[in-house]
Amino acid sequence: MQLELAMPWGRGTDPAVAALVGGYRGLPGVHDEMIDAEGRVRPHWLPVLSHLAGLGAVETATRFAGADRYLRESGVVYRVYGEGGDVDRPWPLAHLPIVLTEADWEKLAEGVVQRARLFEAVLGDLMGDATLVADGAVPAAIVAGNPEFLRPLAGVRPADGHHLHLYAADVSRAPDGRWWVLADRTQAPSGAGYAIENRIALSRVLPELFDSLGVERLGPFFQALRSGLVEASSRDDARVALFSPGPWNETYFEHAFLARCLGFQLVEGGDLVASSAGVSVRTVEGLEPVDVLLRRVDADFSDPLELNPGSRLGVPGLTEAVRAGRVVVANALGSGLVEAPALTGYLPGLARRLLGEQLLLPNVATWWCGEPAARATVLRNLQDLALAPAFGRSLPGILDSAGVLGARLSKADRERYVAKVERRGVDFVGREPLRLSTAPIFDKGRLAPRPFSIRIFVARTPTGWRAMPGGLARFSEREDARFLSMQRGGRSGDVWVIGTAPATRPEVRLLPEPDAAEIRRDGGILPARAADNLFWFGRYVERAETTLRLLRGLDGNDDGVVEISPDLARRIARLLVTWGAAEEDDDPVAESALWGDGSGSVASLVAEAHRTGAVVRDRLSPDAWRALIDLRDRLRDPDAAHRRDLFGEIEKALRTIAAIVGLAHENMNRREGWRFLDLGRRIERAIGLSRSARRFAEDGTDVDALDLLLDLADGRLTYRMRYLAGSARRPVLDLVLLDEANPRAVAFQVARIREHLAALPGRHGGIPDAADRIVARLTEILAASDPAIFDTTRIEAIVADLMALSDAVTTRCFGHASPVAAATDALEE
Repeated sequence: MQLELAMPWGRGTDPAVAALVGGYRGLPGVHDEMIDAEGRVRPHWLPVLSHLAGLGAVETATRFAGADRYLRESGVVYRVYGEGGDVDRPWPLAHLPIVLTEADWEKLAEGVVQRARLFEAVLGDLMGDATLVADGAVPAAIVAGNPEFLRPLAGVRPADGHHLHLYAADVSRAPDGRWWVLADRTQAPSGAGYAIENRIALSRVLPELFDSLGVERLGPFFQALRSGLVEASSRDDARVALFSPGPWNETYFEHAFLARCLGFQLVEGGDLVASSAGVSVRTVEGLEPVDVLLRRVDADFSDPLELNPGSRLGVPGLTEAVRAGRVVVANALGSGLVEAPALTGYLPGLARRLLGEQLLLPNVATWWCGEPAARATVLRNLQDLALAPAFGRSLPGILDSAGVLGARLSKADRERYVAKVERRGVDFVGREPLRLSTAPIFDKGRLAPRPFSIRIFVARTPTGWRAMPGGLARFSEREDARFLSMQRGGRSGDVWVIGTAPATRPEVRLLPEPDAAEIRRDGGILPARAADNLFWFGRYVERAETTLRLLRGLDGNDDGVVEISPDLARRIARLLVTWGAAEEDDDPVAESALWGDGSGSVASLVAEAHRTGAVVRDRLSPDAWRALIDLRDRLRDPDAAHRRDLFGEIEKALRTIAAIVGLAHENMNRREGWRFLDLGRRIERAIGLSRSARRFAEDGTDVDALDLLLDLADGRLTYRMRYLAGSARRPVLDLVLLDEANPRAVAFQVARIREHLAALPGRHGGIPDAADRIVARLTEILAASDPAIFDTTRIEAIVADLMALSDAVTTRCFGHASPVAAATDALEE
């Protein structure tokens, strides 16, 4: 195959590009982004193909694997519903970008901005005076029958006067190359954060190509979005929070990512208190006001008091705060009203009426079956149409949100749907089946066409609506547009808008330039829920380390010279069973304690650390998070080679935990968040050391057990430097329990706990509370005692005090019983 290529350096045939394109063909009857109708490569794709051809197949595959590795190590995931077990899935990247010319992009951006202006006007009317309904421009049933029409907010004007702050449209091309809109996203548009990650991944592995093409950068769009949300409040020092459904939502990664990048607080419904006086965040220091909520919770789930009483995600009283004009919700509650497919057929007329303009980007042809003529058209042509819910949501037992193709219905199903449409047509729309345009992906070393759409975002900014240059591409493995969804096996991709000037480097900075920022040294507000999870994150990580150190003891002493006795091995096994790491009949016990399903196994503890860490991911170092994911994955599904090297895996896990702790310790500001994380670690370490001392120092003549206790406390080297004699009970206990200069001694932990409690809020009028009294008692006991008096009873009393201290911290700082602690502290020997 010879391709006549219009190269930037002149005309000619490039054999390497021709070989790369090879047998690539678009699907019959659809538009292809890379190849025109005559089979020629479109000129703006030539630099991309030339660059890949120059890299060669091996280097190209290596670089694309690097993009996948970046996404994996960054923890970019989405959640698949309806699957058992761990449902987080790696973000699937289609490695080739979709390339758009600047002229093509300008038409797209203009059309999407126009739709944002149109929907703002429509919402202002339908949620206000409803003249469009009164005049017959919009049927009343499309409004009143829509679940997104929130009656408690009818007639309520948003505090800043705007319903929409972020809007997205899913677009693809018709066979003739014109763009059309597949769906509108006005409720809580998702995907912008994933678009950033796609951009970072590809620009890192193809930096030369990215720079030479002058790809329009994304950073300025997000800066403008942030400025628009801040300006939405009437306060100069507006506080903005991203209101998330929580870590079980399919796009929670994006919520945490955007909150961190934009500098917003990440909050859930349980963090907020709302009333006519406004909205506040429950923090460890009390209630702190919030002025703007960037909403990612569906509107009807946002307030269980007035909207959906079954919601556990919302904030009771939020509707009242909105009515009082005391909070800006972006997008406004009720903005999902105009997402309804039933409305799409009326948009051209609404654009002429409200904007005085022709609609620039048409929707796929849609007939709402609530009108008799449209219903007759749909039923007459059902074989050639798709049937879908009129208001976007699933019709339980009838249709999911994607709908069905009439051509694929059996005779019985067709008759059943016809009967349902005839009986209640307002619930259905008929749509032309979507023949999506195609674009190339890199699949098994070759270019292959796949149907795609692009989600394009526009944001309200202080200077008007602004489009994000590019967007989130989604690819389907099938021609059916329903399989664009990540839930149905789709892939995502980047979109490159070719600029007029070369970019110097990929733009990943999202916040304003440092010189434009007001200097502050506070750590921002810390929701009590976040503090609670940081506390337990620290405890789970420390508990996993303690268990790993105990498991390492089964392999003998660190110097590899002394093997442990069978009796000591049995004592270690009993302690592992007591801690819930293994069962009585497990053999070998070490494998169960490392990889097993018990609540105290290392794999389970690391999984709990991941769970609690996910809730506060915006507060953890990206490097610490990557290390935690690596550890979780290695423990979750060990291969045969890992199982053969049990103690090698224990050592690797210990080093990874040391990295996680070190990164958290070095990279977190010494504010409340760090204090709660470290407080959890200190309490857990003190408990673990005390329990180990009780178990392995009860017989002062067992030198091997004392040596093991020194290993658990990482005190062998210190002990040998202090004492020329072998291990003896009294000096060992002094080092492990009482030496406040030893960072692994119980006394050291208690001293750090005392410092944290003194710095944290929660006391009433400065009066010592239960936590202070427990720490004072422990400090006195440890400071004034001779190690010889620490028998089993006295050590058990210290453990009981430490357990009570954990409860006292919870009562003082979190104000509720900790919901995040899946593993109980009530494991007594």
